[in-house]
Amino acid sequence: MAWLSIMNIGRLAGRAWFYFRMGYSTYLTFLVGYISTLITVYYLAIKNSPQLLELFPRFVPFAALSTAVGIPLSVGLGWMHYKRTPAFTSEQDIQFEANPYYFKLPPGYYREVFGPVYLELLTLMKKLSSTQQLIDDQERKRIEDLERKLNVLNDGGYVGTPRRSKMY
Repeated sequence: MAWLSIMNIGRLAGRAWFYFRMGYSTYLTFLVGYISTLITVYYLAIKNSPQLLELFPRFVPFAALSTAVGIPLSVGLGWMHYKRTPAFTSEQDIQFEANPYYFKLPPGYYREVFGPVYLELLTLMKKLSSTQQLIDDQERKRIEDLERKLNVLNDGGYVGTPRRSKMY
């Protein structure tokens, strides 16, 4: 029983660590970084340039204009990142290579329901096709290979190999 509570504490700590990293890196550092950048640019660049200081004599109008320009610019850059650059494709390639669930069934209903259902349907279709002599030996071998792979997946194993970049 003590082991169970230690496992729960470890799991809770792991989840808290994940939430901390997401909240800190996505929200807190973003906000602090944004404000820090505005303050740094204003007080180091604009305050030391008489021409810019005439344009922005106070910090708040500078911050408002920077935000009004920065948000649409950031949205546009984000859209370009996803839609028009090879960067997103490269990121997805790396995620594909690193994520084990592209090569195995995730736990839960995929492994408990969908995998067995697919295997059962494949087995029944093979029987039906064989009794009516609708498949040849080559098709039977392909179906048996699929059955073998589904059994491996249903047992928690891996099938296939991750794609590797030719550059590495």
